[in-house]
Amino acid sequence: MKRPQNFTRITTIFSAIAIIGFLTSCTTKPAVTEGTKTMTAENLALGKTLFDNSCGRCHDLPSPTSHSAQDWVGIMNAMAPKAKLNDQQHQLVYDYIVSVTK
Repeated sequence: MKRPQNFTRITTIFSAIAIIGFLTSCTTKPAVTEGTKTMTAENLALGKTLFDNSCGRCHDLPSPTSHSAQDWVGIMNAMAPKAKLNDQQHQLVYDYIVSVTK
């Protein structure tokens, strides 16, 4: 049985959308290179809480001083998606870690 031509087009469009969605979800977030200007005591406390709860949920927490601020960029970019941190949470955790390493 031959499929209608519209079915093939629709299948192709959905396949392209799925591939684009997959590739977009696999891209890394832009590297955070320095702390933001929102490093208030409240935000740092939120970052510590997120670090303790989100990161500590899966493994023992490393000391923030065990790596340089630059090293933490790569670590955070790799681990934030696994911890299901959104961009704001990612930044809060990074800001907390950098504040401790200084």
